[in-house]
Amino acid sequence: MRKMFKNIHYLFIYRCILCNFAPHKKKGIMDTRRIFAFLRDIMANNNRPWFLEHQAEYKAARAEFERGVEQALERIIGFDPSVSSQRVKDCTYRFNRDTRFSADKSPYKNHFGAYINAKGKKALRGGYYIHLEPDHCLLAVGNYWLPTNILTSCRNEIMANEEAWLGCVENRQFQKYFGEKKETREWSESWVAPQGFGLTKLKTCPSGFPRDYKYVGYLRLKDYCAWHAVEESFFEGDGWLDEMEKVFRTAKPMMDFMNNVIDDYE
Repeated sequence: MRKMFKNIHYLFIYRCILCNFAPHKKKGIMDTRRIFAFLRDIMANNNRPWFLEHQAEYKAARAEFERGVEQALERIIGFDPSVSSQRVKDCTYRFNRDTRFSADKSPYKNHFGAYINAKGKKALRGGYYIHLEPDHCLLAVGNYWLPTNILTSCRNEIMANEEAWLGCVENRQFQKYFGEKKETREWSESWVAPQGFGLTKLKTCPSGFPRDYKYVGYLRLKDYCAWHAVEESFFEGDGWLDEMEKVFRTAKPMMDFMNNVIDDYE
């Protein structure tokens, strides 16, 4: 009996050594051709019967996208450990559309999206967004749909720490990816703007703030989200992770500036 336990002990040690020193299998590259092929098919056949008949294609495309999200998450954790508690399932969305308040009753989305946020997809604080849609892919960083009281605090923070704010959003690298202030445009459903900062804006200066403030354009913003459109080919191979990191790192100081305010409310 003692000899048997001794052999089992040696076997256990041997397996541990193999696990520690055996080369790890390299993760596969996200198959974007499969993803975009399915998304174009669903755009042309956005109905329940077709979708049910093509469940295999959907599951395969979604699995490929989630592979990419997993790799993106690992890369982001490297420079933003605050998102380390998130998993792929925490960052991705249902494929069914909510059609209750929409004139478009198409039951399914025509894109895959992932929002990587330290406090989850529904948090007010800013995060990182990856969007794959035929002819309309993009990367985005920041927050959106902020309540008025938080927006007021964000605007006050900009005025109180003007120099730090301008350092985040008016440096050469930020303008390279998200456009110069004079060129930024509002978000549009037609996706005409290849880059921008601020999904929506007030037409005039918000109430209670000086209209003659030099940087009043930043006070008019109703959110602090920066986006950068990319081609479908951007996601081919594994080099896209390096480029994604550059974009996200560039916008992170802006996002951190606002998250320092928003976190007081969550």
